[in-house]
Amino acid sequence: MRKLRFGVNYTPSTGWFYSWLEPSWDDVRRDFDAIAALGLDHVRIFPLWPLLQPNRSTIRSQALDDVRTMVELATASGLDSAVDAIQGHLSSFDFLPSWMTSWHRRSMFTDPDAVQAQAQLVGALHEALADAPGFMALTIGNELNQFADRPHPSPMTAQPSDVTAWLDALLGAVPAGSDVAVLHAEYDAAWYLDDHPFLPSHASRSGDMTAIHSWIFNGTGQNYGGMSAQSVRHAEYLAELSRAFAADLQRPVWLQEVGAPLNCLAEKEAADFCEQTVRHAADVPGLWGVTWWCSHDVARSFADFPELEHTLGLFDEDRKPKPIAQRFASVASELASAAPAPPRTTAVRIEVDENDVPLRRADAAPGGGIFTRWMELAAAGERPALVTSRDAADPERLAARSVTSVVSPAPAGTSVYAAVSEDPSLAIGA
Repeated sequence: MRKLRFGVNYTPSTGWFYSWLEPSWDDVRRDFDAIAALGLDHVRIFPLWPLLQPNRSTIRSQALDDVRTMVELATASGLDSAVDAIQGHLSSFDFLPSWMTSWHRRSMFTDPDAVQAQAQLVGALHEALADAPGFMALTIGNELNQFADRPHPSPMTAQPSDVTAWLDALLGAVPAGSDVAVLHAEYDAAWYLDDHPFLPSHASRSGDMTAIHSWIFNGTGQNYGGMSAQSVRHAEYLAELSRAFAADLQRPVWLQEVGAPLNCLAEKEAADFCEQTVRHAADVPGLWGVTWWCSHDVARSFADFPELEHTLGLFDEDRKPKPIAQRFASVASELASAAPAPPRTTAVRIEVDENDVPLRRADAAPGGGIFTRWMELAAAGERPALVTSRDAADPERLAARSVTSVVSPAPAGTSVYAAVSEDPSLAIGA
């Protein structure tokens, strides 16, 4: 019997991620004890890139020691730890070291020296943590694909081949045979945004697991309603979309980020949204676990955060658990040892080229024909999957996926996808 993992993306209650400048380990310990008291089993930890690697040739040993201390404190509280190596981008703010910007501006994806430096950081962080009890996963970084394309104000443009080489270099920095899962994580442009250089195949085939970041402020909540079926099943849909591109049919899918954004939901709806989202996601075959965003609200004493960032925590800024915390804990306790989800036998077809690149990613985005047909089938009581057109034409691949019926997408619709949520003027439609 599988054991689904349930955890939280850790946002320190005191000082947010700026606390890495001067960590308060007593506060961290108190935070971890409160998270563990909910019955959760892991945290995802985010050190800041400029503090780890302030110069291209310098990785600070004290910063590595601080990350290890946080992992050890999590273990002492009964929590396993996943660590992101390169931050990168958090809560609308970019954290790039000075050797990547202004007079020294270079592309993190294509500049050979920059790629080598990032690989060295990934390797150094893994080496510093490899023997730490409870260290279970290393993610290259948080949604680094947002630097590679519009709507970022200063994109570091790249081609899919550049992304492949970058992923190979950074993932390859961890020695083969590591007991730690090594992976990468993109925001949903990889699935929904045409011409984006990060491809579905990158997400579903590189690294040890597929990471899904599901947010309904991408146009889903705004257009269908925060508590609509389209919204509470978005994470499930995105996980199934990832499985369509997996070459390894046993590849785990980690719902690494999902939250209840109050720019699409009323506060009183957040707990219900959480429960329904998690229950639907748990019905995805191969789901590894769910890591909620996030542990603690961002303090309102900090300026310039989007409003929703002050409300996403399971705990408020006074460290008090909110109703959503108790609901997440309850559903996690119930589902942790649930029976494996049965196969899905009906699938919607995704048209792809000879390299498994979707002909039109907007068709899979909210409002598109693939998304629409999948939601129609779900509303009719089906448990729909998705398959590429190449797999749909291969009886052996369909049989391996347990798919017995392939359904065409709905007529092409208009994507309502918004690649940047906080500013509707930056929405990207197709």
